[in-house]
Amino acid sequence: MKTLVLGLGNSILSDDGVGIYVVRALAGQINRSDVEVAEARLGGLRLLDMAVGCDRLLLVDAIQAGGRVGQVYRLGPNDLLCSLHAASSHDLSLPAALELGRRLGLALPEDEAITILAVEVEDVTTFGERCTPQVHAAIPRVVQMVLEEILTPEQPPLRTERQDSGGQ
Repeated sequence: MKTLVLGLGNSILSDDGVGIYVVRALAGQINRSDVEVAEARLGGLRLLDMAVGCDRLLLVDAIQAGGRVGQVYRLGPNDLLCSLHAASSHDLSLPAALELGRRLGLALPEDEAITILAVEVEDVTTFGERCTPQVHAAIPRVVQMVLEEILTPEQPPLRTERQDSGGQ
């Protein structure tokens, strides 16, 4: 069973880089031939190339859902909104891109085998290679959550938020 852990974001836009920073922190902590850790700066259809052939997909990304900055959500692809308007086919939401890929016959993980760890962020527009303090503090927690996910491969997404234990 092949698992892809994919950190999404832009590491020069402050908190938007949280997914990238999480997978970089994972470097050297996962030494299994069935788990690949990678970074991606683009979404939509461009993610499909990376996900083809995977049995399981674990995405780490920034989110602005109105929660507390640094809060971590554990979601599935159907918890995300589909794109209502897209400037191009590359701007499709994850659920829409997955549906299109499956209709085209691509070997993609089933929705139940896709987990999204999303960190509530504060600033995704300021140029900078550092996250805000609360988001930076969440990175070790998310790294631990990824490691737990890998150790329990049969666990489907809970579709609920996971509160941190840091008392922030």
